[in-house]
Amino acid sequence: MKYALLLAIVLFFIVNVFAQTETKSVYATKAGAIKGYDPVAYFTQSKPVKGAADITFEWNGATWHFASAENRDLFKQNPEKYAPQYGGWCAYGWAQGYPAKTEPEAWSVVNGKLYLNYNLSVQADWNKKQAEYIQTADKNWANAVKK
Repeated sequence: MKYALLLAIVLFFIVNVFAQTETKSVYATKAGAIKGYDPVAYFTQSKPVKGAADITFEWNGATWHFASAENRDLFKQNPEKYAPQYGGWCAYGWAQGYPAKTEPEAWSVVNGKLYLNYNLSVQADWNKKQAEYIQTADKNWANAVKK
């Protein structure tokens, strides 16, 4: 019974996530990647900042929004530096082996890389073993991308 419920929850997340995205490699909603938040701001302002509707850049199959043209230009020069890991999918989810949507407010920068989580509660769990979860999520993501 316990496993059936867990399987149902995982399947719900997978169906929900893929239904909301334009591409499998980047989690994006109608508002864009990171739900329209500026990926550069996590590094320069140390907080989530909503991007402007008219300051965008298309990269990796998604529309990225920015709070300023300067942030957009920084992203253009080196998108891998600023884009969230695992295509913006939940880092904790990938550590568990599956994709899950994310909330812009549930974030962390670890060793110069941006990680997003499903919500603040999941982020609290993520924070307990970040290094271990990153190592596992890196492997799971690499295997998923190969497929």
